[in-house]
Amino acid sequence: MSKKIALVTGAARGIGLATAKLFIAQGWNVAMIDRDGDELQSASADLSDAKPFIFDVSIPEQVDQMIADVLGAFGQIDAVVNNAGVADFLPVEETSFATWRRIMETNLDGVFLVSQAAIPALKETKGAIVNIGSISGLRASTLRVAYGTSKAAVIHMTKQQAAELGEYGIRANCVCPGPVKTKLAMAVHSPEIISAYLDAMPLGRYGTENEIAEVIHFLCSDKASFVTGQIVAADGGFETTGVGLPALRRK
Repeated sequence: MSKKIALVTGAARGIGLATAKLFIAQGWNVAMIDRDGDELQSASADLSDAKPFIFDVSIPEQVDQMIADVLGAFGQIDAVVNNAGVADFLPVEETSFATWRRIMETNLDGVFLVSQAAIPALKETKGAIVNIGSISGLRASTLRVAYGTSKAAVIHMTKQQAAELGEYGIRANCVCPGPVKTKLAMAVHSPEIISAYLDAMPLGRYGTENEIAEVIHFLCSDKASFVTGQIVAADGGFETTGVGLPALRRK
């Protein structure tokens, strides 16, 4: 098969969907992964160079079957984008172990499981892994003890992957988005929070899903052939100026 193949998790919406569309625009085929079957089928319906695969990345047996199905459909995997994630923003004292585990299962376990299962295929193509972290994993903030910790762990996992998989020609990098103008963000961010974000970012605006997708695509492409083990904050400069704004605190 002449086209390269990207596997993108959490591809039914948001950054994952924008990433899938950008890869297709750049001449790739895309395996779109999501556990929300209805949303995934709808998102992929008009994308001729993509195939939907309904799987939950937090379940080992499903991940193994997912990789087998993707290889059966495309024959190879050139890039893995571990984008699937969940969030629940609560104060530390109100974060239950059940909430903690639910977030870790997808955000951390899912990245590990998908990456591990894809390594044999990536060895064959000398492919790339791009894990999606967050600025919440780079610096502590409020209401993010589980989410931020999961993303901090993903950041370190990326470095481990780069250190150990480089001998096979596999590159691993991590993209850490800052505030991005998604439908979900716009629905839950109050005017006060939006104003605080804008005041704190040197670029003075939210990012777009496509801007994050551009960074992801670059790191998967041959243009980044000597880039591995890097943590890229695509955040308008927000991490540089600090987090934990008063408007983001519960009280």
